[in-house]
Amino acid sequence: MKNIDRRNWLKTVGLTSGFALLGGLESMAFDIPRHNNSFDSTVLLNANENPYGPSERVRKILANSFDEACRYPFRSLSGLVNMIASKEGVTKDHVVVTGGSTEGLKAAGLIYGLGGGEIISADPTFQAMLRYAETFKAKIHRVPLDEKMAHDLSAMSDRINKNTKLIFICNPNNPTGTLLDKSSLLDFCKSHDKDAVIFSDEAYYDFITEPEYPSMVELVKEGRNIIVSKTFSKVYGLAGLRVGYLIAKPEIARNLKSAVMANTNILAIEAAKEALKDDEFYKFSILQNFKAKSLIYKHLDDLGLEYIKSHTNFVFFKTGRPIQSMIIDMKKHNVLIGRPFPPLYNWARISTGRLEDMEVFGQALKQVMS
Repeated sequence: MKNIDRRNWLKTVGLTSGFALLGGLESMAFDIPRHNNSFDSTVLLNANENPYGPSERVRKILANSFDEACRYPFRSLSGLVNMIASKEGVTKDHVVVTGGSTEGLKAAGLIYGLGGGEIISADPTFQAMLRYAETFKAKIHRVPLDEKMAHDLSAMSDRINKNTKLIFICNPNNPTGTLLDKSSLLDFCKSHDKDAVIFSDEAYYDFITEPEYPSMVELVKEGRNIIVSKTFSKVYGLAGLRVGYLIAKPEIARNLKSAVMANTNILAIEAAKEALKDDEFYKFSILQNFKAKSLIYKHLDDLGLEYIKSHTNFVFFKTGRPIQSMIIDMKKHNVLIGRPFPPLYNWARISTGRLEDMEVFGQALKQVMS
């Protein structure tokens, strides 16, 4: 779904008006995709996955693509690159397709961290890039989140020096679900992209319900030193197929391509191409996620637990007890929740699931917290 179409749709649906409209969402006609849980009866709320995907349209494409599985994916890949370029409003030379956005994160971590390059990041945040870069002797400056559990852009700015190669921003942030003020983010990027390349991880961008919130792709179009990563794992429900992409100006994109190792496969490529056409499933995923988050908030409110309003497909809440024991106790009730995120060891991340999963979560949480 193109950004302008998404903006108009969000305004029409009115998600930004809050939970008062939840009843109105129930009247919207969407077929619930079939669901075969190959992980027995365990409720999987630990990996920020979309429990409804792949969509029915994507499943049909997958089934019809096996005859091409004997072929290398190069011809098919060009079609996906062109579709992504059209969606993002850039040329194909700006696009790097990767095996999930994680491969793109690692490629950037390798290029800019190799041989002692310095990377600035919030803490806690998604660690894939940072830990991979550290294996190549990168120096990571981890900057604690501010009092609102968001990136402290001022403190991150203070860490920039002549050796800084990359600034990593995960927005919305994982695990906290916080969203940076758009003006502050734009000012930061415009002020510092000459000091170092800025990497904007937008894995959860599709779940932002502010219609006018910009993707940093807009700054890439201005020729700035920005890399944006996006994924088909979340809203499109293709986490198991491993396909994502980076957007950067051509000279940066060429450099990133040189560090991509695994690439992706022909089934993932065909699935991603169809997913980009399936606006109905895109809308369905956004709405179901909104309803699931509302149920999580209700369960947490009933127990008087502190939480952060989320702009993603998960919620970060304060347990008041060690997260490791919380994970063990919830697992006894067949519910898996997110891993530890140091130093916030008394907070838990819970992914949105199917609506019936949210009820199981609520019952389990009540028993565990009592």
